[in-house]
Amino acid sequence: MATAGIDNVDYIRAFMTERPVVFERSALVIVDMQNASGSRTGALGRRMKAEGSTSTDYRFDRIEKLVVPNIRRMLDGFRAKGGGIVYVTLGAQRQDAADAPPHMRKMFQETNNWIGSEEHKVVAGLEPLPGELIVRKTSIGAFASTGLDHLLRSMGWDNLYMTGVSTNMCVETTAREAADRGYHVTMVEDGCATTRKELHESTMQNFQRLFGRVRSTDDVVAELSL
Repeated sequence: MATAGIDNVDYIRAFMTERPVVFERSALVIVDMQNASGSRTGALGRRMKAEGSTSTDYRFDRIEKLVVPNIRRMLDGFRAKGGGIVYVTLGAQRQDAADAPPHMRKMFQETNNWIGSEEHKVVAGLEPLPGELIVRKTSIGAFASTGLDHLLRSMGWDNLYMTGVSTNMCVETTAREAADRGYHVTMVEDGCATTRKELHESTMQNFQRLFGRVRSTDDVVAELSL
């Protein structure tokens, strides 16, 4: 299968290892698909609308047209086959966000993103089912502030399919952290979104240089027979 968006003569290809895909060791990882910044009607979307800003139009258009439908498609497949599913959420435990790192507090406070708030909830259509695993983080990368590594190893899931928002922030950082810990990581290109097209595309292009793979939802469905 061709690797998307990368020059075939790039020297780095010679140093990359092909790894087998086994469904029983695979998990769909859904990052930060919450009302706060993952829904046009959430805190971020309302703020941009009130300010008359169009800076998040690309983000929310992509989430609505591609990301939610594609994650839903993969969720349905993983659920039908009893596969691994992990929701990673972002937000504080306290309303004053004192439990979060300093660089994250203002964002949590101004988007009302804390446990129990409407903004902290997963967006409509992607809600976790009872018993599905949810890991809450207060940092950009999930491994820095959670027991995600222990959870994944306990479950025997070392083949990760990364989706969610934002492509170049929380999804990418978590995916890189995972790769450096030995996980086989696939970024699902049409299952992620961020604020600008160039940020999304550059992230995908760079990630597949040694960190892991970039694939489409169709690719994932086909290789896992979802």
